Amino acid sequence: MSKFEIKMPKLGESITEGTIVSWSVKVGDMIQEDDVLFEVNTAKVSAEIPSPVAGKVVEILYKEGDTVAVGTVVAIIDLDGEESSGTEPVNVSETSPSSAETAKNESANTASKPVVAEEERWYSPVVIQLAREAKIPKEELDAIQGTGYEGRLSKKDIKDYIEKKKRGGSVEPKPASAAPAASKPSVAVSSEQASPKVAPVAMPGVEVKEMDRVRRIIADHMVMSKKVSPHVTNVVEVDVTKLVRWREKNKDAFFRREGVKLTYMPVITEAVAKALAAYPQVNVSVDGYNILFKKHINVGIAVSLNDGNLIVPVVHDADHLNLNGLAVAIDSLALKARDNKLMPEDIDGGTFTITNFGTFKSLFGTPIINQPQVAILGVGYIEKKPAVVETPEGDTIAIRHKMYLSLSYDHRVVDGMLGGNFLHFIADYLENWKG
Repeated sequence: MSKFEIKMPKLGESITEGTIVSWSVKVGDMIQEDDVLFEVNTAKVSAEIPSPVAGKVVEILYKEGDTVAVGTVVAIIDLDGEESSGTEPVNVSETSPSSAETAKNESANTASKPVVAEEERWYSPVVIQLAREAKIPKEELDAIQGTGYEGRLSKKDIKDYIEKKKRGGSVEPKPASAAPAASKPSVAVSSEQASPKVAPVAMPGVEVKEMDRVRRIIADHMVMSKKVSPHVTNVVEVDVTKLVRWREKNKDAFFRREGVKLTYMPVITEAVAKALAAYPQVNVSVDGYNILFKKHINVGIAVSLNDGNLIVPVVHDADHLNLNGLAVAIDSLALKARDNKLMPEDIDGGTFTITNFGTFKSLFGTPIINQPQVAILGVGYIEKKPAVVETPEGDTIAIRHKMYLSLSYDHRVVDGMLGGNFLHFIADYLENWKG
């Protein structure tokens, strides 16, 4: 039996485990590539996990309701589609989807056939077989952009590419690989280490409730962030009177045109994206003594959920979107978050985070950095305040709309000057808003 191991996938940054909600297959079922195997729920998303291979389900190692660590084998597929007592795993990057004998024959002819797979990118057996038949070399195969799960090259992708090539088309280069994720800090702690299970002491008038899984993950992530990053927080007061008046004037027409409410968050996100472009030293993460500069500006926006927990969906390439695009993207992500319909790609890859304290009428806060990022912006409540305003006739007292912004940053790589300049860039952008 040519065995293929199905493992619990990593469905986002900081996710270390997932709970199997339901199985869509049972032992003995024949499956095709991309058939759904099981549904998994993590602290951030629920997702259906498709099979990367075709074959027969010969073993299911975990039952519904089990919580499994990322990378753990949860099921075994027989690529030959036959029962067998053998358990030797097959390296699908080197073996075709046919029998072991076919693989043996092909290995004897490696000098005349291109090698089309590599360790850095995984390909299903059927994709490898089609590539070999079309004599597509490794370098060319690696350049084909995949549309499958986690960017995988699907059978349809390779077939479409082969047909396009026959018609004289050229390969569309795969996007450059993103910078490697920052390695986990040595001080990262598990749930058991951060919150050791101790039998609660019974006390009169006290009800003891254990944290749910999402809250435990949030708690551990926050503790880890404070242990890893020396936090510094700067606060500025911003006069957003022009922005408030602009919104009041345009919100109704904007809703009729775009179908979403015009809030302040798209404008603030635009300001942040432009600040990150102006100060790329803030759009980084830390890996030991290395600083990883991110080529994309992906802004995460914290969303409070109905169950009292928190999630941070990400607006990818926020600097490439205009105000309308940002408004629609933010509204869509918030709705998906509250309906528990976020996909892994919706919460992955953030390079900076915004959290809105003003939603709860808080003036400002000192937010905790969302690792592995190095800064987070807190947005306070907008309130009317008397202020000194300079006019050609002299200073006068006027009622202005004021808001506090707070920036927490990682003092390992962001110093006071950089943090202050970055924050004032955002403040100036909002104070001089023209719409």
